[in-house]
Amino acid sequence: MKEGIHPNYKECTVTCACGNTFVTKSMKEEMRLDVCSACHPFFTGQQKFINRGGRVEKFKKKFNIE
Repeated sequence: MKEGIHPNYKECTVTCACGNTFVTKSMKEEMRLDVCSACHPFFTGQQKFINRGGRVEKFKKKFNIE
């Protein structure tokens, strides 16, 4: 690696809107996030799966067929 052409890589404090904080490495010293792994629905298990169905299912439901 060449000397003097790479940015400084230092510890970074990451703060989420939910209040969760953790330390990682980055070129910035501080970062603020809207969503992190502690509050994101996919990681917390609160994700909602919605089965909307296709056109045929909607038609059958609308006209009470089968």
